[in-house]
Parts: sequence; structure tokens; C-alpha cells
Amino acid sequence: MGIGSGLDLNGLLDQMESAERQQLAPITQQQKSYQAKISAYGTLEGKLDDFREAAAKLADSQQFDAVKSNVSGDALTAVVGEDALPGTHDIVVNNKARAYSIATQGVTDKTEKLGAGAISFTLGNGDNFSIDVGEDQSSLEGIRDAINEAGKGVQASLVNDGSGQPHRLVLSATETGTDAAIASVDFGTGGLGDTLAVDAGTEVTAINASLSVNGIDIESQSNRVEGAVQGVTLNLEEEGNATISVTRDTAGIKKAVTSFVESYNSLQKTMDSLTSYDQETGTSGELLGDTTLRGIESRIRGVMGGVVSGGEFSALADIGVDLTIDGTLEVDDEKLDAAVADNLGALTDFFSGTGESEGLAAQLDATLGKMLGESGTLGNATSGLEDRIEGLGERYLRTEERIDSTIARYREQFSKLDSMIAEMNSTSSYLTQQFDSLNAQLSQ
Repeated sequence: MGIGSGLDLNGLLDQMESAERQQLAPITQQQKSYQAKISAYGTLEGKLDDFREAAAKLADSQQFDAVKSNVSGDALTAVVGEDALPGTHDIVVNNKARAYSIATQGVTDKTEKLGAGAISFTLGNGDNFSIDVGEDQSSLEGIRDAINEAGKGVQASLVNDGSGQPHRLVLSATETGTDAAIASVDFGTGGLGDTLAVDAGTEVTAINASLSVNGIDIESQSNRVEGAVQGVTLNLEEEGNATISVTRDTAGIKKAVTSFVESYNSLQKTMDSLTSYDQETGTSGELLGDTTLRGIESRIRGVMGGVVSGGEFSALADIGVDLTIDGTLEVDDEKLDAAVADNLGALTDFFSGTGESEGLAAQLDATLGKMLGESGTLGNATSGLEDRIEGLGERYLRTEERIDSTIARYREQFSKLDSMIAEMNSTSSYLTQQFDSLNAQLSQ
């Protein structure tokens, strides 16, 4: 266009299209606004999840039964379980458990086939099993692999003793103690039995662990001893004496409470940021004035500031957790330490509840669950925004189609205008020529 008329019709059409497409800007801006809100809801959801996790720990009464152990002496280490009880235990390790092993007589070549056969084992607990060895697998290496692949509680390995017949098959129990020991091994007759036999001089007998706990003698098949001290697993390291002190983990309990406070403060700061407004710059948080966030904040504060019935402690302030002027919580260490050390039962009831009433943490867990569930407060708000974004997308497409149609109409009109002006210019040129010719004739 424009060739016939000499006008910049393409440039004019581009300007008109740009002006028409300004109709899309509000739609795009609204989409971005909704996307920003969804992102903000995601940030809020993460903080709510963290807070719920911290509350859930305090809702579990076992959190307040936590214990820790201290071992003096090098004879053993200890792992404390959930059902361990506070107390002190004197332990004497007389001897550690040992696994059984025995070696065969030597052969010259560990790859030489010794003949097919079956190897029969009997363990100390009475279990019997046999391993069939084919001709192709009857070398010392093949026998070793067959035993190990069977996984029956016997492990085989090869040693070289440097003699004229240096290669020996060593058979070892995979576990310590007399029950797992190899009571007998039979290579049969013919084939393997003609070549292999155990060397009694290499036998290492199995031994059970022997120890005493507070004067009570205990025998164990393993060096990992369970049940000798309730809720405590003993790992025997060497012969000698040791003392285990199991105490209430007051530091861990306090840490759970302070983590709860820190998580709430982090949530509160996030909500403040999402609803902030800077007068100097005019910038605001993505959820300023958002009713969903206001509702969530109100419900959480209602639970946090509420009264817990049925126990000695009824409010957070009673255990040394106070609300500050900026909406965050502050811990009075001295008061909380006293609650943990001197009134742990009441502290447990306050957070976890009693048979008659829900504790604070249990109430929060239920409240937060309604907010975070698939059909919860945040889920519904997010779904609503996603539906709006989808609707805006459809509106954008319709508007874009209308703009394209308008520009196509303008292009057609401009094309016709261009042709018309071109024809007019052509006619004008023709008439000018005719007049010039006429004037020339008249002037003669």
C-alpha cells in the first residue's frame, strides 16, 4: 500500500493497530495481578505448613517424654528409643560376641575343578541346608561363589597361606553367637569329598556376648543388645565397665517450644510483608486488603490468644511466651525453663491436651488443616484466581480476534483508498497533458 497514492499507509495502519492493541493491556495487567496473588498465596502456604509442622510436634505428647543418654566409659555406646525411662545403669561387659569360622585344607590351584557334589551345613540353632555344586562350578572359587550366593548365613572367602598347597576355603558365620555358628559341615563322599575337608586346627569358636546390668547377668547372641535396659539399645565395643545415665531431654523439649515460637514469628512477618504499604514509594504487598489473608490471620490469632481449659496452664503467657506490640511472640527463658523442669506434665497438657480438652497445638493443627487442605481456605482462593485467569485468557483471545478483524477491515479500506487516489492521480495527469496540448495549439 501507498505506492499508488504516495501516502505512508503502512505506517498509519501500524499506528492504528498499536492503538487498538492497547485494549489488551488491562487484561494482561489483571492476569499479572492474579498471578502475583497466587504466588503470594504459595508463599503464605509454605509458612503455614512450617507453622503447622512445628505445632504438630507439640501436639504429640511423646515430644515431652523425650530422653537422652550419657555413657561414661568406652565399653559400649547406646541408642535411646521412645520408651526409655530416666535412670542410671551400671554395666560390666565381660566379653563381646564372636562369630564362628573354620578353614578347609589347602589345594594347589584355586581354579582347578574338584568334582561335583553337595556341601551340607548344620548351624548352632539346628538349621540345616545344603548347596549343590556342579562340575563346572567345583573349583575353590566356584564353591565360594555358590555359598555366598545362597545367602544361608554362611560366608565363604579364600586365603593363601603361602604353602605348597596354599589355597584354602574359609567358612564363616555371617552373625555372631552360638546360634549362628557352623555346628558341622560335610563335603560328602566322592568328588568334593575326596579333596576338601575342614582343618580342625583353624576353628574359631563362636562366643555369645556376656554382660551384667545393675548386677543382673545377661547373655546375647549379638553385640547389639536390646531389652537389657528398657528403650535403650547397647552396642558393645570392648570389655570393661560403663555407666549409662538416661535423663529427660529438657533442652530438646524447650527447643521444640522455641521452634514453635520462631515459626509463628516467621509466619507473622510474612503476613505483614504481604499486606504492607510504603507511603513514600506507593508500593504495596501482593495481598494488601485481601480478605482471605485477613481471615487466616484472624483465626490463627484467635487460637493463639485463646484459653486452654483443663490444666494448670491456660495461656501462652503462663509458660513464658508473650505477645509483643508488633504481633510476634517473645520467650521468657527463665519462665519457660521453670515450666519444662518443674511442671512438665502441665506443659504437656497445655500443648497436647488431656482426655477432656484439646491442647493449644492440637487446636492449631486442626485450624491450619482446614486452611491448607485441598478444599481449604487457600485452595479455594487459589482456584478462584485460576478460574479468573482462565476467563481473562479467553477474553484476551476474543479481543485479539476483534482487533485483527478491525485491522483487516482498515487494510482493505486503505487498499481501496490507495487505488482510488492512484486512479485520480492518473486522471489528473492525463487531463493536465490534454490541457497543455490544447494550450499549445491555441498559442500558435
